[in-house]
Amino acid sequence: MSRLLATVLIAAGLLPGAVLAGKATGTAPLAIVAAASPAPLAAPVDFGPPQGEPIHAVLGIPPNVPEPIHRNYPAKVIVDLEVIEKEMPISEGVTYTYWTFGGTVPGSFIRVRQGDTVEFHLKNAPDNKMPHNIDLHGVTGPGGGAASSFTAPGHESQFTFKALNAGLYVYHCATAPVGMHVANGMYGLILVEPPQGLPKVDHEYYVMQGDFYTTGKYREKGHQPFDMDKAIEERPTYVLFNGREGSLTGDHALTAKVGESVRLFVGNGGPNLVSSFHVIGEIFDKVYYEGGTHAQENVQTTLIPAGGAMMAEFHVDVPGSYVLVDHSIFRAFNKGALGILKVDGPENKAIYSGKEVDSVYLGDRANPNLHAVATAAKANASGTLSKDDQIAAGKQLFTGTCSVCHQANGEGLSGVFPPLAKSDYLAKQDKDHLIGIPLHGLTGKVTVNGKEYDSVMPPMSQLTDDEVANILTYVLNSWGNPGGQVSKEEVSKVRATPAPAAMGH
Repeated sequence: MSRLLATVLIAAGLLPGAVLAGKATGTAPLAIVAAASPAPLAAPVDFGPPQGEPIHAVLGIPPNVPEPIHRNYPAKVIVDLEVIEKEMPISEGVTYTYWTFGGTVPGSFIRVRQGDTVEFHLKNAPDNKMPHNIDLHGVTGPGGGAASSFTAPGHESQFTFKALNAGLYVYHCATAPVGMHVANGMYGLILVEPPQGLPKVDHEYYVMQGDFYTTGKYREKGHQPFDMDKAIEERPTYVLFNGREGSLTGDHALTAKVGESVRLFVGNGGPNLVSSFHVIGEIFDKVYYEGGTHAQENVQTTLIPAGGAMMAEFHVDVPGSYVLVDHSIFRAFNKGALGILKVDGPENKAIYSGKEVDSVYLGDRANPNLHAVATAAKANASGTLSKDDQIAAGKQLFTGTCSVCHQANGEGLSGVFPPLAKSDYLAKQDKDHLIGIPLHGLTGKVTVNGKEYDSVMPPMSQLTDDEVANILTYVLNSWGNPGGQVSKEEVSKVRATPAPAAMGH
């Protein structure tokens, strides 16, 4: 019997480990070496026919995953997954028509064991408009199942595959135009556990990045259709975790306690961008890169290709807010690829003495939620937007856009950034000039409350018209300023006007 065959049979439990006992050379038996240093994922093996009664898979709704598998035999696992086309929020006050596996983006998390025989049922809801299929990267067979699962609205397809390779795999729709189906949110993860399972951790979470292409700009309110030209040119409007801006912040933040271990199953649906995944303030103990067998240790940032995945394991040692980002950093703070792991527990000054992560990093996501922004957007859509609605929304937006320099109390930084509180500069300027400041920036010397400042405010061109209007309305009605109201239409008018060569005074 060859050593390779014996190794396979031992892994399958068909031979005792003593078969591979080492010779009298001082080397340890191979089976003992394997037991002492187990690989996290097993090599491809056919463990034989399924045993026992068929099992209906329990699917995970992101960011949650199903419980680990504890059986020691291969089974027939039945997976039922329904494609649902539905309109959902993509950001506060912004909606998008997603195409989904299971009603969520990413789709339901599937968890099986290496050697399982998977009977896959794909349903296409009757009120959907498009045909769909599924390509699972964990499938050995034409199209990863796509060739067998083309499904029209109101129909169901079925095919069967054996999970030969352990690992973490992406699945996605592969119906033409494939890029459009993927860009609309049709992707998810399937975990094929090795027979011995994964090391025990306290928390497992499911995160998947995707890039989205809308006709309107980032955070432009209302319903936003898909923009094929932007997608082809790879110019995403949004880059998001779990399909929505804020999906992993505020009330939806991931949680853990000091001293606990965390495993992140992270995928990248694309369709275009590679992810530079990073957790600010943490170092990954292990990263199983590309979802495979090998692990790298002590990793700061890891690449996840479009259509790829990885598993990261780490311990949390001190409390605070740990920020999940794509470290292609404009994607995090200007396109939405930002989440939070909230860790509670006692401080450990020997490891870290500072304060919890604050608005400097989190931007407007430092707020627990952005409900006021969503409320203002709904009121504007219905024609009932009030000044109070604008002030409440502007306050939340100010936190992420302006408070770093001007401070949350509007006092600015002495000798560097002018105050907005009780500002004579704001009081004496006409409205168009005030609107032009965030739109076009402000350069050169200005005198505010009797003191001269000579700094640079860059243009906030990433802000939409309603965001500029709400921030200015908040500032004008705060900290003893004269009051007033700025409308979205007034901002739009100034935006259409050529910017002056330099704004000052």
